[in-house]
Amino acid sequence: MQSRLRIIQGDITRQPVDAIVNAANSSLLGGGGVDGAIHRAAGPALLAECRELAASQGGCPTGEAVITGPGNLPARAVIHTVGPVWQGGGHGEAQLLTSAYNNSLQLAADRRFATVAFPAISTGIYGFPKAAAAAIALRTVREFLQQHDYPQQVWLVCFDDESYRLYQQYSEQSDNASGAAGE
Repeated sequence: MQSRLRIIQGDITRQPVDAIVNAANSSLLGGGGVDGAIHRAAGPALLAECRELAASQGGCPTGEAVITGPGNLPARAVIHTVGPVWQGGGHGEAQLLTSAYNNSLQLAADRRFATVAFPAISTGIYGFPKAAAAAIALRTVREFLQQHDYPQQVWLVCFDDESYRLYQQYSEQSDNASGAAGE
């Protein structure tokens, strides 16, 4: 499993993968954080395609995912998913974040993308606690990869040091728990 999951620190817009996941807002029309960075790097073609999608289907609900072309990004596609805004944890935020990862992974699997890169969804201005989000991301991705051949590899791309450390920590804890369970 470890060979199918990579945790790296860097700029998601520069990753040489088949699909980059965008932590979008429901309008799909760009915003701040990783969404803004992806739109800036992709150029006007991405915004134009997102406008068409928003006009035809009214945006993207929280927990769902849609796909567009990559614009000027090195990927073949951008998967836009809307993570939940943190409201204290009692409003289904964990389930919605799980759905955002699962629906993005399913789009990648349906298109047989070999590689897909995720940011830390909902941990910026949406305020999802980074530790909880890391645990959900790792669990969800691992469970999906156990049941599907595609994507062949998932990259969890952490922009900041704190997220990178948390992803590494939760990954090691999960690996250790798996090893102990298998003994």
